[in-house]
Amino acid sequence: MAGKSFTSGGVTLEAQSRDDLLLVESYGDGGFRLLGRRIAGGVLVLANGFFPIEATDTGSLGVADFKKAFEVEQKPELVLIGTGEKMQLIPSSLRQALEAQGIGYDVMDTGAAARTYNVLLIEGRKVAALLLPVD
Repeated sequence: MAGKSFTSGGVTLEAQSRDDLLLVESYGDGGFRLLGRRIAGGVLVLANGFFPIEATDTGSLGVADFKKAFEVEQKPELVLIGTGEKMQLIPSSLRQALEAQGIGYDVMDTGAAARTYNVLLIEGRKVAALLLPVD
């Protein structure tokens, strides 16, 4: 187990796992740090890769932002949706699309979604996170 700390935008996350897991190392300042790289804007994080998304708020979220989660060989059981600084509702069309794919989802603020994703991934769960940026 590694015990690395990562800080960005005044937020520090500590990795408590093997180095080969794709964890959200930090978030803030309008982006994220993944695999030691800064990613500006929103991102879809899967166990095997991450993909920048166009959406910047819940109003602009669409099914296309989740496309890679639907395409992977082993779909996630759960997608954590980080809606920014505060938890917000997502469009009903998006909820319906996730349900049609048989993927569970949980909506929360981005910080909580990033932390929960890390914990569930470390536990070996099939999880993904769609994270909207926070300042």
